[in-house]
Amino acid sequence: MWTFIHKLGSPKWSYQLCGRLQPCFWVAAVLLLAVGSVWSLIFSPPDYQMGDSYRIIDVHVPAAILAQSVFVTMAVASVVFLVWRIKVADMAARVIAPFGAAMTFLGLFSGALWGIPTWGTWWTWDARLTSMLIQLFIYIGVIALRSAFSSTEQGAKAAAVLTLVGVVNIPIIKYSVVWWNTLHQPATFTLGDRPAMAASMWMPLLLMVLGFYCFFIALTLYRLRSEILKRESRTRWVQELVK
Repeated sequence: MWTFIHKLGSPKWSYQLCGRLQPCFWVAAVLLLAVGSVWSLIFSPPDYQMGDSYRIIDVHVPAAILAQSVFVTMAVASVVFLVWRIKVADMAARVIAPFGAAMTFLGLFSGALWGIPTWGTWWTWDARLTSMLIQLFIYIGVIALRSAFSSTEQGAKAAAVLTLVGVVNIPIIKYSVVWWNTLHQPATFTLGDRPAMAASMWMPLLLMVLGFYCFFIALTLYRLRSEILKRESRTRWVQELVK
């Protein structure tokens, strides 16, 4: 395990590993998203209360889950960078931040579309919605702060610190529906409880969640390879690679 972690600190080895894993996750993402979308839109029955509008959750739920998961991943990468000075960890944190911001925005936007027929309004200052909006601002702040420094290392350190401060908002998002009286429904999936929805509804949703994760990993591997080449452009192995 420690040998593997040590190898991840090598930009060259990480670049090669990303190249080997990337096609597998692209194929998995396409298959899962295709099957999940067709199952949800065509074969899954409408909800007895919300009708066809409930199908928005097949995008909303994966986006909301990824929005939080990506930020936790950024926080872990930030700790690795600050403690062990592994620059590949900072590269990973940099390339996944825009994706996390996009998922947060998609979660808010799809939630607004779902709220119109369900709540009668596209927005309310609900605890879950407000904490997700704050999360979007934190994402934007991390991205902007990194670009505010002329030194890459200083920007990386500042972004890492802000990420670790911002990760406090993640449990607030997760438990907001428990701690406060909110309009937002509880979690759709929990590890200890059986889904309240019929299998014909939650199974395509699960495929969509897995497909979103595979898409995130594939895109991260692709962008990380580009970031490694950019930062290591003066090294011998990159110069030999691009010849």
